[in-house]
Amino acid sequence: MTTPIQLAESLSTTTLLRFATAGSVDDGKSTLVGRLLHDSKSVLTDQLEAVQDASRKRGQEAPDLALLTDGLRAEREQGITIDVAYRYFATPRRRFILADTPGHVQYTRNMVTGASTAELAVVLVDARNGVVEQTRRHAAVAALLRVPHVVLAVNKMDLVDYAEPVFAAIAEEFTAYAASLGVPEITAIPISALAGDNVVEPSAHMDWYGGPTVLEHLETVPVSHDLTACHARFPVQYVIRPQTAEHPDYRGYAGQIAAGVFRVGEPVTVLPSGRTSTIAGIDLLGDSVDIAWAPQSVTVRLADDVDVSRGDLIAPSDDAPAVTQDVEATVCHVADQPLTVGQRVLIKHTTRTVKAIVKDIPSRLTLDDLSQHPAPGQLVANDIGRVVVRTAEPLALDAYADSRRTGSFLLIDPADGTTLSAGMAGVSFAAVTQAPAPAGDDAEWDF
Repeated sequence: MTTPIQLAESLSTTTLLRFATAGSVDDGKSTLVGRLLHDSKSVLTDQLEAVQDASRKRGQEAPDLALLTDGLRAEREQGITIDVAYRYFATPRRRFILADTPGHVQYTRNMVTGASTAELAVVLVDARNGVVEQTRRHAAVAALLRVPHVVLAVNKMDLVDYAEPVFAAIAEEFTAYAASLGVPEITAIPISALAGDNVVEPSAHMDWYGGPTVLEHLETVPVSHDLTACHARFPVQYVIRPQTAEHPDYRGYAGQIAAGVFRVGEPVTVLPSGRTSTIAGIDLLGDSVDIAWAPQSVTVRLADDVDVSRGDLIAPSDDAPAVTQDVEATVCHVADQPLTVGQRVLIKHTTRTVKAIVKDIPSRLTLDDLSQHPAPGQLVANDIGRVVVRTAEPLALDAYADSRRTGSFLLIDPADGTTLSAGMAGVSFAAVTQAPAPAGDDAEWDF
């Protein structure tokens, strides 16, 4: 029997891979990305000419391929990556969305942004320096965000005479560390981004290495999975009621399927109300279909006239998530203003936004050694910590470990709409201190 994902893949000759790059400063992330784009023939002629011209003005004979991604003026002047640079390219085998993320510790939030939707992370290490603190931080962030595939790119092998023992020692240390964090798959590749060794073409200097090049691995790593095995979730974005002569009684609930598969005739539950019904029909691109799956945008019709509005979640009755007003999660704080205990916030989960209070911040994660700093009182920009949030209305949250789409949320400043923190519901990879009982409630926002 053909599964929905097999049917979807048969309709397209190429698949899409989202991946992110990370590494310490001067490890060569931007050079690797530039080399990948250049050697895979994904750079337009005018772009290459602009890079060549800029390189000559800086006194460089060869084009500095890092300039293909470091687009900000401050980045070019300082020779570092500051913002997340997204690049789109394709080969005959696969399409790619690449996020080149910064290496500085003060830009941890930028890496979280770039890696949050990635299916693969490329962590660079300078062969001369080996695994350093920032390498461990990036591995920890990848593990925290449940990135399923991690590539260790040991760069600048040309500066260590392409020595196999150097590569082997770094690969062994990193693999042991990343595996201890729960990273499911780690692939180590020795490269020289500057010279192009093992980036797109196999290296003539490392005949001792028999694995894939970076591009070959990116083209062949499995990223698809059978959606019938996922928890089916459908956040309602819009209620459609034409009330026209042609459709006098039509009532449909439109949105994008976040995960899983929905079928006509399936019993479903509407959350957070808990009302039940059956899927009477599914409309896709103007046609009625019997089955639909993520990430298709569809309109679902129910057999009963139940109260459903934007922000509600439709799920199979036998696999519905728990509904709660007490959210325990790991968050990465991205705003310049701190997040404090007792602070009033909005929590945005899929299409639902509700009022909430930060009841407790039990701990802050120290990425250097993955220890928990207890009761920090607040989280500042780039901090990763545990929070306990009480919401005004129930939310149907999955654990982030089960679903990256419906286990994630944002904390927002209700005063100006600023995004404060990106959250991941449930436990993280590290031991979590049990949160104490909530203190006295806020007078105005008492939930």
